[in-house]
Amino acid sequence: MSTQLLKDKVAIVTGAGRGLGEAIARAYAAEGAKVIVSDIDAAAAQKVAASLPGASAVTCDVRVPEQVEALVAAAMKQHGRLDIMVPNAGVGTLSPLAATSYEQWREVTSVNLDGVFLCIRYAAPALIAAGGGAIVTMASVTAKGAVPLIGSYAAAKAGVMSLTQTAAVELRAHNIRVNAILPAFIETDMVKPRKKEFEQMLNIPDFDAVVAQRQGRYGTPEEVANLAVFLASERASFSNGSGFVLDGGVSSSLL
Repeated sequence: MSTQLLKDKVAIVTGAGRGLGEAIARAYAAEGAKVIVSDIDAAAAQKVAASLPGASAVTCDVRVPEQVEALVAAAMKQHGRLDIMVPNAGVGTLSPLAATSYEQWREVTSVNLDGVFLCIRYAAPALIAAGGGAIVTMASVTAKGAVPLIGSYAAAKAGVMSLTQTAAVELRAHNIRVNAILPAFIETDMVKPRKKEFEQMLNIPDFDAVVAQRQGRYGTPEEVANLAVFLASERASFSNGSGFVLDGGVSSSLL
C-alpha cells in the first residue's frame, strides 16, 4: 500500500525504460512523485511514462552533456523544480581485462560513470534552487569485490561510490543528500541474457546455482526500488554519503 512518501516530488530516473530504472520509476509514481522517465530508447521511455500518473518521457543519452542538461531543463520547464535525481542508466559487457579493447572499456565507463557525473553536475543547481533534495546513485557490490569478466563495470561502479561520497560532502550544506545502492545479481534483462556467457567463459556448469549458493537467490527490481524510495524520502533524512548494500549476504560470507 502506498504511503505517499514522495507526494508531489519531482523525480528524474535515467535508464527507466526497463529493468531497475522502470521499477524505480513505478515505485516513485506509486508514492506520489511526478516522474520524468528518461531513456536512450524513446519508445521504451514513452511506454513506461504513459502507464504512470503524472509522468512524462524525455529521451536522453547520458554520455552527452548537452542531452543531460536538456533533461534537467525539461523537468524544470514542466514542473518548475527538481527534487530527486536517480542516475540509473547503465550497461555492461563481459570480457577479461587482458582482452578488453579501449573502445569496450569506454563503452561501459562512459555510461556507468561519466553519465552519473553528468546527472549530478546538471541536477545539483536545480536541487539547490528547490531548497534541497536527494540523489540516489546506482553502484554495485562489484565496487567492493572482484567478479571476473566485468572489470570495466566494476571499476565504473567503484567510481560511482567515490563520486557519491564526494557529492554528499559538497552538497550537504545545500540540504542535498547523496546515497548509493549496491545491488548484487538482480533478475533483470541485463543479467538474464548473460548467464550462458558467464557459464561458457568461466566454465561454470550452472550460473543460477552459483548465485543461489552465494546470495541465496536473485534479487528483484522491486526490492531495489523499495530501497530507492526510502533513500529519496524524508525517512532517510540523516543518511548521506552512504552505500546501501542489497546482496542477500554475499559480501558478508566467505562461502
